[in-house]
Amino acid sequence: MVARRIRREQIQVDQAASRLNNGIRKEGERARRAKRMKDLIKSGKPPYTPAVRSWLSTQTGKPSRLITQEDVDAVMKK
Repeated sequence: MVARRIRREQIQVDQAASRLNNGIRKEGERARRAKRMKDLIKSGKPPYTPAVRSWLSTQTGKPSRLITQEDVDAVMKK
């Protein structure tokens, strides 16, 4: 039963290292996605595409069906 514990601990170490390495790259990806979504919101009008609604939902913490224009304006000011 010791082997299972050792494998589990090694997996935890590997996953922690992976989060450190990938986290840096993902910060840049999040910034690029935010810029892209804001550009889509500026150029478009409601109803937005599912990708934009999903991004707005995560930014506002609300389901996409409950997002109002005031919420969109607040996100755009950030």
